Order: sequence, then C-alpha cells, then structure tokens
Amino acid sequence: MVFLNLPAKEKTILRELAKKVAELSVSPINKERRDRARDVNDLIPRKPIVWLNEFPWHEMDIDGKLRCICEDGFARAMEQNLRKTLYRWEYIQADMVLEKEYIIFKSYDDDMCELEIKENKLYGDKESRIASHEYIDQLDCLIEDNALKLPVVKADKIADTRNLEWANEILDGIMPVRLCGYFFYHAPWDLIIQLHGVEKTMVDLLERPELMHATIKRFTEIGYSRMKQMESEGLLGNGNPDIHFTPAYSSVTTKDQPAQLKDVWFRGAAQILSAVSPAMWDEFELQYAKPLMAEFALVYYGCCEALDNKIPLLRTVPNLRKIGVSPWANPEKCAEQIGGDYVFSYKPNPAAVAGAFDRETTRAEIARVLETCKKNGCPCEFILKDISTISYKPTNLIEWVKTVMSTIDAFFR
Repeated sequence: MVFLNLPAKEKTILRELAKKVAELSVSPINKERRDRARDVNDLIPRKPIVWLNEFPWHEMDIDGKLRCICEDGFARAMEQNLRKTLYRWEYIQADMVLEKEYIIFKSYDDDMCELEIKENKLYGDKESRIASHEYIDQLDCLIEDNALKLPVVKADKIADTRNLEWANEILDGIMPVRLCGYFFYHAPWDLIIQLHGVEKTMVDLLERPELMHATIKRFTEIGYSRMKQMESEGLLGNGNPDIHFTPAYSSVTTKDQPAQLKDVWFRGAAQILSAVSPAMWDEFELQYAKPLMAEFALVYYGCCEALDNKIPLLRTVPNLRKIGVSPWANPEKCAEQIGGDYVFSYKPNPAAVAGAFDRETTRAEIARVLETCKKNGCPCEFILKDISTISYKPTNLIEWVKTVMSTIDAFFR
C-alpha cells in the first residue's frame, strides 16, 4: 500500500463531496438517460440526448462552488472533478448521467508527445486556454530529416496502482473506483497544420500534393502504431461514458476492460479540410483513415467541419455509427443523407452563449434540427461544445440548457 497521507481536513472535504455525488447517482433519471443515450447510439428512435461538458471553467464560478481547497496535487484534481460534477448537476444538467463510481484513467507514456509545436500565441483573456495561434513552419525539415518517428507507448502500471490505492483510501465506503481505458482519437490534420501552418497546408494540398501525401502517410503510420500499442498495452476500454464530449453508451461497445480495438470507439475528424472538395478530402483523408477505422467497433466522425457534401463518401466506412453535424453545415442536407442509418450528432452554435443570450434564436435553431430529423428519421443528439467564452455569465449556459430542454420536451409531448 502507498498511502496518500492527506491532512484530515482535505480528506473530509473530498469524502463529503463524494457522498453528494453518490447520493445523486442513485436517482432513477440516470438509468433513463443512460438507456436513452444507448438507444440513440443503437439507432433506435428516442427523444434526443442533450450533452455538454466542455466549458471555460474559469468563467463559471457561482458563490465559490468551484473553488478548490486541497493542496495536494492528486487530492486537488479529485476535488476539482467532484466540484465540477456537482456544479453541472445543479446548474447545467441537461441529460448528464452520474455513475456511482469514480473513474481514474490509465496512465501511460507516449514519446510522440515530445514533438514540439513552434508558435506564437495571442490571448484575449489571460485566464483562458483559448488563444490565436501563429504556427512556425517546420514540416519540410521534419519530413526530409525523417524526424517523425513511430511512437513508443508504454502503460504505467505503477502509477495505476498508486492512483487506485490513493482513490480507494479517500473514497472507501462511499463509491467504488474504476480504472478506465480509452477510445481511440485520430485527427492528424489538427497536428499537421500546427507543424506547417493553415495557409501553407491548404496551398500545398494543391501545389505540392506529394509533400502532403508523404505527411499524411507518415501520420497514418504513427496512428496505426499507436493504436496497436495501446491495444497490446491494455490501454483501451469502454468505462468512460463520454467519447469526445458525446455519449459513448451502446450495446456494441460493452466488453470488459482491457478491451481490443474491435470493442471500442474510433473518433476521427479533419477539420481543416472542411473547405476542400469531396474528391480532395477522399484522397487526403478518407483513404488514409479508412483502414484504421475498420479495426474498431464503431466510428464517430466529424467535429467542427461541415460534412454536407462528404456524407456519401463517409457511407463507405462499414462501421460508421455517428456523424458530427457542425453549426456550419446545412442540417436539412445532412439529415437527408444520414436518414436512420447513423446518429445525427448536432453541434449547436456555441456563439449563442458567448455574449447576450437570445432565447428565440436558440429555440429556432433547435426546432429546425428537430423537424428535419423527424422528417428524415434520424436518431439525434445535441452536443454543445467548443465554448470559448460565456463572457463570465454562467446564466448564459443555464438559460441555454433550459431553452433547449423545453424546446425538445414540447416537440416530444
């Protein structure tokens, strides 16, 4: 046993917070929401799920409810987790599900993380993680020098044992602790633009396609190596109810941990390629990503990019289950192509909560999507994410949730 040796005050704080979460987790509403989210992901028509858990937390404190007291690093992370959970349940619950367990993600080392992004940043809010980025091009040198090495991924079981023992020491008798694996996230174009710059990447897709093919080929090799090593290291799993800010529940991905690739979700996107033609997207993204996708149980594709004119090509992915429909996509066009074959994962415009909240604009946006999904038989979910700011007005999010939930309730009355 590796004891944490927390001050009694800190341990008491954590246990009291955990007791509140445990009490809320037994509410029958959690099972109803869990079952509904699973059914939507299983393509069974149900009332849509509303899910949000990506926030500018530094702007959201109400009456000190997010203020942490613990000083120990492990304890402070747990306190922050528990306080955020209770805050969400009280103010912006939507269809969140509380499981009666505390999740600790498996620890591992990945030397690819040592790749340095060279950039200049400009912050509008010094407290925010959101910034404008000017990336310094280094891609040609990396490719020419063969500097993009395959990663070495290694599970850190010593850290897992320590973290489990510490969490169990704190939460003993309140809730069980689960060691949780990961789904697989693969969005290499997000990293490519950080190494090459947005403008140069877009120009070189046309003027230097051989460089772009060499680049995406190498990043596909890196992704394949990483996913195979994560599988062999026992790092995959389905214990996390969230897959990149959307519900992960399904009847397909229920295997106990450690899981294999064929048991878990694949999450993919190529946001910067939103502006290219379907043919170019197919050439530089889908043909590289598809062999990786084929290894997994289910695929969730699309983030902030508009996929209106790429869905016919996406349909060639045999295990595709969920398609992201961004605020910049035409929902009617997407719904007509998605039908009942995939989850219509709609991302409402986060600008709605950035300034002065307009209830009627949000109501109209949600109603439009509900109508087109009903018309086309689309299983649907609403995922508010990429919230850069709420202008330090938590009421914006609170009112957004109330408006969306009431609009959906009225539609399904």
